[in-house]
Amino acid sequence: MQNQTPASEAQSKAPAPASAVAPGAPNATTPGQPDRSKTRAKALSAVAIVVLLGLSYGGYTWYEGRMEESTDNAYVQGNVVQITPQIGGTVSTVQADDTDFVKSGQTLVQLDTADAQVALQTAQAQLAQAVRQVRSLYANNTTLEAQITLHEADVLKAQIELNRAGDDLARRQSLTGTGAVSREEVAHAQAIVTQAQASLNAARNGVAAARDQLLSGRTQTDGTSLESHPSVLAASAKVREAYLTLHRSAITAPVDGYVAKRTVQVGQRIAAGTPLMSVIPLKALWVDANFKEVQLRNIRIGQPVTLTADLYGKRVVYHGTVAGMSAGTGAAFSLLPAQNATGNWIKVVQRVPVRVRLDPQEIATSPLRVGLSMEATVNVSDQSGKTLAESASLGLPAAEPAQAPAQTDSYAAMDAQVTEEIQRIIHANGGATVKPVGK
Repeated sequence: MQNQTPASEAQSKAPAPASAVAPGAPNATTPGQPDRSKTRAKALSAVAIVVLLGLSYGGYTWYEGRMEESTDNAYVQGNVVQITPQIGGTVSTVQADDTDFVKSGQTLVQLDTADAQVALQTAQAQLAQAVRQVRSLYANNTTLEAQITLHEADVLKAQIELNRAGDDLARRQSLTGTGAVSREEVAHAQAIVTQAQASLNAARNGVAAARDQLLSGRTQTDGTSLESHPSVLAASAKVREAYLTLHRSAITAPVDGYVAKRTVQVGQRIAAGTPLMSVIPLKALWVDANFKEVQLRNIRIGQPVTLTADLYGKRVVYHGTVAGMSAGTGAAFSLLPAQNATGNWIKVVQRVPVRVRLDPQEIATSPLRVGLSMEATVNVSDQSGKTLAESASLGLPAAEPAQAPAQTDSYAAMDAQVTEEIQRIIHANGGATVKPVGK
């Protein structure tokens, strides 16, 4: 040991290389490799973040789930307006086909009008004749008044003649005893008095007869005018009936919408009430969402609803409100209602249709079709609404007048036209304005 050189002593005192450290040492590391403790810490942090995100999402979903009720058993509904004729006839023209858009008042089907035109012309002639006959009644009343005045003048004249004849008879009778007047002259004066009395009686009878005739005429005209006379009204009703029959040969659309299910053909003989086609107004649609009975616990009228249609998918979201709930389940109104009291019984969860009112602007932007499938989600956080309409639950009238679910004014114009036609006929045959007698 004493013979070692200084260089060997320096080497023995130098620290050992890293490779010489024992493998099991706590701080042992390999050059070029990351620290395992740091890697483990990062992995645990990532797992913790994922767990926290999962718990947060689960909590949010649970919380939101308590505030929502959803169903995919929902379908678009709308008014399917069936077009049926009001009169029978033969189809001469079909002016609309399936998928066509039609406006309210537009002619869809035209029937043959030959018979209706003949009936209208006959009714118009009868109205004109009735107006002229009523005019003659008013004119006869005026004539009878003049005749009464004439007969009264005859009575006055006959009375004067009778008085004069009576005076002559009295003078002659006073002179009979003196011999100045013969008996023959007195008898002649007596005959003149008798004749004058007969003339007076005849004149009075004439006045009575004229007054009776005037009374009879007035019973047909008193309290009426030319337009309101019963004969004119009856004839006007015939004109109205014939006019409506003629114009109802043109079958028009009562509302704006799209034509569907056309079955009528040219030349077909149809009866009143025969279904010809349907018109569907796609601007007035709603959704019937069929919720399970257990889901109705928190659904109230007026709650907001979000909907998606299978037609557009998730990219189009509709917004609506709960408008009302059906008074019975779907099974209660089915063609063959369930008879659960007979035979073996298996409980089936029932569904109740809930009507959802849609936003018209959203429907115009993304049109829907009747019968399309929808997914509806109701936000039930607001529980201030009613489960049924208040007027129905309390038996009281609604605060505001309810708007008609569907209405049309396409038939009002037809009634105004026939009224104008009747007035034209009366004016053309009425001559000068006739005022009722005795007013």
